[in-house]
Amino acid sequence: MGSQASAPVMSAPQAAPRRQRPPLLVVGIFIFLGSELMFFGSLFATYFTLRADARVWPPPDIELAPLWRATLFTLVLVASSFTMQAADRAIKRGNVSAMRRWIWLTFAMGIIFLCGQFWDYFTANFGIETNAYGSAFYTMTGFHSLHVIAGLVVMLIVLGRSARHVYDEHEHAAVEAATYYWHFVDVVWVGLFSVLFLLK
Repeated sequence: MGSQASAPVMSAPQAAPRRQRPPLLVVGIFIFLGSELMFFGSLFATYFTLRADARVWPPPDIELAPLWRATLFTLVLVASSFTMQAADRAIKRGNVSAMRRWIWLTFAMGIIFLCGQFWDYFTANFGIETNAYGSAFYTMTGFHSLHVIAGLVVMLIVLGRSARHVYDEHEHAAVEAATYYWHFVDVVWVGLFSVLFLLK
């Protein structure tokens, strides 16, 4: 009998690598920020509607904070976005201590910004009830300040949980979500600063 040719051995197909899905907490924060974007969008729309209906805007008796002071505190808040991003990068490398240092620095910069905001409130010559401009100014900046405070509270929660060693290079969804939230707070303020202090 002639020798039979051996059939080629077929290797089992390798399983395709599974795509890593983003954590549900991160997905949730994006959905939440989408709703917040619409909320602030409505505030901006209200502001521009009031501006379009006014003959003079802002009213001549309105005295805003000096531009240099508003710019200074704006730069502090913008810089805090970079420090928060540094905290996110640190935990993704597994460096918890560096993450904590960067978050504490971000927290301090957020407090400095709030101090500047309340300084403006206490020295302004108009209130929320003075006129339409005052109502728009305090509503827009007030809601933003509440979001800054919420971000600071979230940072304290993250710092408290990090003391229990719940974050590492694999488990850091809460830090990532807090970072995205803080970036959103900063971007909204850049828009507010541009509209309230730069756009005349």
